[in-house]
Amino acid sequence: MTEVVTAPAKDGERVVFDDLEIGEIAMDLDDQEPEDVIEWAFEALGDRVAVVTALQIDGMVVLDMATKIRPDVQVITVDTGRLPQETYAFIEQVREHYPQTRWDVLFPDTAEVESMVRRQGIELFRKSVPARMLCCQIRKVRPLVRALRGLDGWFTGLRRDQWASRAAIKKVELDHDHEGIVKINALADWSGDEVWEYARANNVPIHPLYSQGYTSIGCGPCTRPIQPGEDDRAGRWWWEQGAPKECGIHCPIETGNFEHEAEAIFAEAHGIHS
Repeated sequence: MTEVVTAPAKDGERVVFDDLEIGEIAMDLDDQEPEDVIEWAFEALGDRVAVVTALQIDGMVVLDMATKIRPDVQVITVDTGRLPQETYAFIEQVREHYPQTRWDVLFPDTAEVESMVRRQGIELFRKSVPARMLCCQIRKVRPLVRALRGLDGWFTGLRRDQWASRAAIKKVELDHDHEGIVKINALADWSGDEVWEYARANNVPIHPLYSQGYTSIGCGPCTRPIQPGEDDRAGRWWWEQGAPKECGIHCPIETGNFEHEAEAIFAEAHGIHS
């Protein structure tokens, strides 16, 4: 590994980078192996970095690599309340496989979910893209935003070849959507084949829905197996035409309808009066 000079973090101490610093580090790490990128993150960020994963294959590979360096790494996942039963069982399998990991299973705010369902219905995500984005925001994005406020960095399983909106990601970058913490995309330049090769060679637990034709796994009502010839993310929100295959965690999407309704729900849920 090419040496990347970064002052080591002290446990419990905030680590903050600016755009120039992280840009230079990203260039130094761009041709490095994922394990080297992950090791850099642990050295730079100490105990204030976590693996955030929905238990899909890419995140599982990142988790496996991270545990080989730091067995007690913090792991964050979001229980939206609409996950497939297979995912709940798989979470327990993964926790047993990596017994030293420290898990935070996040949940959406109950009052916000109740307000959303009361206003829009339980199946609102099928009405429109803004309605679907609202559901993702309440159930998935906001719980993670709250958790990331206590961190200086997070590991993702993002790859450049997954979707057009991810084509320009760097292996490390500042996440300005989450208060400028460091986002570590260690697999950015890997292909899907490389991910699967690593998983099989290293006995990484694999979500059972992959064997049923799923190639991207999210909430039960919003995920299906793909058809022959379809893109890997075609099974997400398949009823939408021309919409980005994103939930809003990695690629915020703004529409006037979405923001207006979200603000109304937050106000109603928390008794905020204008």
